[in-house]
Amino acid sequence: MAAVMRNNSGSNVEAQLIYAITLPVSCAIILINLLIILGITCNRQLHNSQNYFFLSLLVADLCTGVALPFIPWMGLNRPLSFSSCLLVHIFPNFLFLAFLFNLVLVHYERYRSIVSPLQRGQLWLHRRFALPLLAVWTLPLLFALLPAFGWNNKAIHDRNDCCPITNSTAHSNCVALSGERCCTYRSVFPNAFICLEVYGLLAPAILSIAAMTCRVLWITREQLRDIQRLQRAVANRECRRRMEMRYACCVAAVSLAFLACWVPYIVYTHVGMEFLLRRGGRSNRTGHIVLSCVGIGGTAVVPLLLGLANREYTDPVKKLFRKLRHRCRNASVQMDTSLRFS
Repeated sequence: MAAVMRNNSGSNVEAQLIYAITLPVSCAIILINLLIILGITCNRQLHNSQNYFFLSLLVADLCTGVALPFIPWMGLNRPLSFSSCLLVHIFPNFLFLAFLFNLVLVHYERYRSIVSPLQRGQLWLHRRFALPLLAVWTLPLLFALLPAFGWNNKAIHDRNDCCPITNSTAHSNCVALSGERCCTYRSVFPNAFICLEVYGLLAPAILSIAAMTCRVLWITREQLRDIQRLQRAVANRECRRRMEMRYACCVAAVSLAFLACWVPYIVYTHVGMEFLLRRGGRSNRTGHIVLSCVGIGGTAVVPLLLGLANREYTDPVKKLFRKLRHRCRNASVQMDTSLRFS
């Protein structure tokens, strides 16, 4: 009985820590995504294939924000049946993989548009945009469902329980009171599945995003040098200095965004793989919760930065807020005048 009470008290503390970190971030992600989605849908000029890709990314990011409070629980032990254990592990994993695939698609589309600006309308991504949109949702779903199709460790779940082994009597009483077997990520995801996801999907996706971003910055630098050569002919030093400052600010902003958004997730993934390869070791549950919340939350901020940096997405929302504020002011003025004359 005491063992069960200790487990419950520890779970309550972990739940409070998870919700204290994830709920504010999750609410902010959901709200900002809804505003940007509203800005794109309200502007008919933005209804094209490029913005459809970004709209799909925003929907995936919105789903990731909804699932964010549940993702840290995937690394903790909980008394659940095996079917429930599959659900609480597969569904958040699918949402995050779909988010990552959508993010790669958006970066690739923008990379191709910058590398070949004259052939933008002829790219197969724009002519058949429904096909890549279907792929970035279907492929993560099929991969995430592999444990449900049989690639799992159900035997570990059947012989695992959440009770500490102090003595045989206390352990038996704890099992009898808790009822369900202990649900862990090891019972759902085999080591081979985790390695395939990390080194076959996550790492190539992050590396491809970083490579495309660096390539775009290099192309921008080359174009800036060409413009500076033309400006030297007219000796416009002030304009050259302003352009160099803008480019330096752009590089600094991209670098800071990468460090703030991707480095925590890379550290979280590396620590998770180290613990996975170090069998039998114990992990710091508090550290795991903080790393998972910061890592996943940081990656979910990337689409928000891309959306807020584009005025075409934010201007419709700003106009809507201005209209609402103007109407509220008019309503308050009319109310004041009516109260004075009454």
